[in-house]
Amino acid sequence: MRSFSPSYRGLTKGSLPICGYSATQLRAAYGASWAATGHGQTIALTESEAPTAMLQTLREYAKRNHLPAPKASQYKEIHVGSSGQCSKGSRDAAQYNDEAEMDSEAVYAMAPSANQLMVVGNGCDEDHALLNAILAVLIGDGHRPLASIVSNSWQIPIGDLPPQTVHAIAVRAAAEGVGLYFSSGDTPGLTTTASDPYVVAVGGTTLGLGRWNNRVFETGWSNDTAVLDEGKWSDIGISGAGGGTSLDYAQPAYQKGVVPPSMSHVRIGNRTVVNRTVPDIAAVADLDTGMLTGYTSSDDGQYKTQVNAGTSLAAPLIAGLIADAQQGQRTSFGFTNPLFYRLYGTRAFHDVLPLQNLAAYTPANSTDSASVDVFDSQNSSDTDQVTAKGYDTVTGVGTPNGLAFILGLRRTAR
Repeated sequence: MRSFSPSYRGLTKGSLPICGYSATQLRAAYGASWAATGHGQTIALTESEAPTAMLQTLREYAKRNHLPAPKASQYKEIHVGSSGQCSKGSRDAAQYNDEAEMDSEAVYAMAPSANQLMVVGNGCDEDHALLNAILAVLIGDGHRPLASIVSNSWQIPIGDLPPQTVHAIAVRAAAEGVGLYFSSGDTPGLTTTASDPYVVAVGGTTLGLGRWNNRVFETGWSNDTAVLDEGKWSDIGISGAGGGTSLDYAQPAYQKGVVPPSMSHVRIGNRTVVNRTVPDIAAVADLDTGMLTGYTSSDDGQYKTQVNAGTSLAAPLIAGLIADAQQGQRTSFGFTNPLFYRLYGTRAFHDVLPLQNLAAYTPANSTDSASVDVFDSQNSSDTDQVTAKGYDTVTGVGTPNGLAFILGLRRTAR
């Protein structure tokens, strides 16, 4: 712990942000087993930008993280779609330093024997490109989809496109036995992509591990951040995982009896209705407790590392564990929400609980002021999300609990 002054919200000490969890640490956190490594499974990763030398990067990541080296046959990259006639006002594609690399490495950390298919979409804008990537997976070879698990580390804000567009894709995926795993978002509230009742919305946590990779705590990722400005703390607001209650979709059958009324009831006009809540499941997403990601620099070709996180990390971690659970099964699980909610309250999940009076403190350096992140903070003026015992609107039913999670899915899917 590191002391700081003046106090912020009564706190005078905080842990330093980690330098990035390794694959070994993440595997320990979620109980990944060497008996189930995703062998025989294919995970599709949908992206809007291609990584630099991904297989080379993945081999270096594996070497540094003491994982078996990936075979050339385990990684394939395809580019789909075209820009066509783009309308004015289209949302420009965002630029990411190592998004695709993090997705691939997170999957590899959890499922080192699975095949990876990176689908890089092209289109008028980022939304168009990424939807093209999902459709390419579902269209497949004209007879069957290219993968039964699709990790989508991105989100489309509400209002950017009609929800029916995503819904049509989600229903098709569920009908064809394909599980769509979507990030719940890296800001409080809902997104169009995670809100759909036929996708698995993956929320985020703050994860603390001990010296021996033991779980010290795991709570909902919802940080209140303050920056030291002329000797005083300036609160810059809440950052964290997306979630909440949809205004578009009624509560799906699988959530009945699990989601408490305080989270599923929403006011629409002069009526109170019971609607779909987000997320469904979660994994680590807080940058203060993120993953050490490797990438090959496009400038000099050197392998470099940096800490990365967000629900963009949580989604591929969950996708990798699903591949582990599917290993050796006669059929794929497809859309897994009904299975998750049946397993609610069992040993298959870690129940992510509220946390008080714990923060990360980052001292000032040559370019940035000192800052503090108070973990598991909620502010009703920013969001009505909450971390709570049982189901909650930051982490869903919880985070995977290793062998109990894998065996539970296999048993329940029969």
